[in-house]
Amino acid sequence: MTRNPSKFIWYDMITPDLKAAAAFYSPVAGWRIEDSGMPGGAYSILWAGDIMVGGLMEEKQAAQVPPKWNGYIYSPGVDDDAKRVKTLGGRICQEPADIPGIGRFAVAADPHGATFNLFKPNSSETPAKVAAGTPGHIGWRELHAGDGPQAWTFYETMFGWTKDQGLDMGAMGIYQIFAAGDGAIGAMMTKTKDMPQPIWLYYFNVDGIDAAIARIEKHGGKVTMGPHEVPTKQWIVQGTDPQGAMFALLSNTK
Repeated sequence: MTRNPSKFIWYDMITPDLKAAAAFYSPVAGWRIEDSGMPGGAYSILWAGDIMVGGLMEEKQAAQVPPKWNGYIYSPGVDDDAKRVKTLGGRICQEPADIPGIGRFAVAADPHGATFNLFKPNSSETPAKVAAGTPGHIGWRELHAGDGPQAWTFYETMFGWTKDQGLDMGAMGIYQIFAAGDGAIGAMMTKTKDMPQPIWLYYFNVDGIDAAIARIEKHGGKVTMGPHEVPTKQWIVQGTDPQGAMFALLSNTK
């Protein structure tokens, strides 16, 4: 049976030092960052204006859990979807579990190792819709896959995503843009040799890419690619934060 397309509904970062991560991302991405009130004080909420867009989660065992950004994809049934991941050749890194008062989740990996989270929130409230390019919100999701075509088959079957435009990048292969029911939300491609492992990379909207680059460098981050103008006439940059986590920025203006 065909399922309704599943969307990304939350994002967070695992970090060994929550305060250091907040000191970087607050000025770089323009987020207001506040403690969630969860026991232990190990989770903070990222706010873009009056809308919650993600979180920062402290994990001291950085050797076992290196700093990274995670995307949460809506699941109508986490336990069933965890089984589907395995059937389709992926694996479950953390078995389904409840987050008290929040929802149920599982950490999964596609057949080549790129990770994502399955998530069914307790609330039926849907993420607030904002205008494309609104600073502080996630503007694009990009899979650097072990094998682009094989990854597409997995995610299409798993989440009901559909192909949008495919851009031929020559030796780099096809940059396959995809939709989740109401317009393009991201793309996937076979990763380049210099990308250490398959990953999902998330682009945060900012107002002006040059000013954002200056903030990255001022606060101890590193630009690893860009700035580049993309076919949509927007500007992008990729980088790493002071703790080594990869991230990307997207802007309508340079």
